[in-house]
Amino acid sequence: MLHFRYSTLINAPVEVVWKFHERSDILQILTPPWQPVQIIRRQGGLEIGAISEFIIWLGPIPVKWVAVHTEYEKYSLFSDEQKEGPMASWTHRHQFSEEDGQTRLTDAIAFSLPGDWLAESFLGWWVDSRLEDMFRYRHDVTKRECEKS
Repeated sequence: MLHFRYSTLINAPVEVVWKFHERSDILQILTPPWQPVQIIRRQGGLEIGAISEFIIWLGPIPVKWVAVHTEYEKYSLFSDEQKEGPMASWTHRHQFSEEDGQTRLTDAIAFSLPGDWLAESFLGWWVDSRLEDMFRYRHDVTKRECEKS
């Protein structure tokens, strides 16, 4: 099992950052422009049972990814798990905590690659660098949008 974590302090109250994540177009807003992703559906909000389905492109190959929300505490956290997709396992926890009137946004992901330890030994660093790029973009967008008000 591999772990990834990215955290940013946003100069906005937790409620503002949380409501930004509740937007119906949040997947489009937070998808980096260089990442070939096609959003198929988003059912529900952030609550348990909500579903996000999209196609990611691995080179010329389309791969379906379905994530289901499995944990929810309003203004604190929500989690989603891959039910179908390219990873052997994937759990993504989105955490929101108050720090001196600001919000600490933390994305924590536990995942494993198909092929177990061998794939993780050879590809883990590459997946980690892709996640670093993606979450830097996501947090920059979130920070910019939430600090406007």
